[in-house]
Amino acid sequence: MFLNKRKVILLISIFSLVFFLILNQVKSQKLRVVDGDTIHLNGEKIRFTGIDTPELKQTCFNDGIIDPCGVTAKVILIEKIGYNKVECISEGKDQYKRTLAECFVNNESLSSYLVRSGYAFAYRRYSKKFVPDEDYARINTIGMWSMKFDYPWEYRKNN
Repeated sequence: MFLNKRKVILLISIFSLVFFLILNQVKSQKLRVVDGDTIHLNGEKIRFTGIDTPELKQTCFNDGIIDPCGVTAKVILIEKIGYNKVECISEGKDQYKRTLAECFVNNESLSSYLVRSGYAFAYRRYSKKFVPDEDYARINTIGMWSMKFDYPWEYRKNN
């Protein structure tokens, strides 16, 4: 079978378009960051297991200056995810019907990253997995560890 130049260009264009659509469909995700430890991913509400971040309305004090540490935790998560694909390993559901999961970007745990950044805490009540990350942030006075703060679970109890 003989293909002229126009047919070859047409076939290459069609294959390129199909490849692009398939690649785009595989890579696309519908993602919304709710707060520092909760995301909506493709219609599913996911709560990160083993960590707790400050509430969005929660503030900290940094040398007497109010710091919106709850918002900062969310911003750090948004910046870390960027335009990367988020992959989560489900660990079940919680009492609020949220999926409990550890989520990753480029094979790096978002939970570990947040705790090491000092804007999340190892939620010892449920897991000890991120205690070494918390120890690192605390010892190096990173993030909230350089401020006066309430633990998120204390803040929720009192507000």
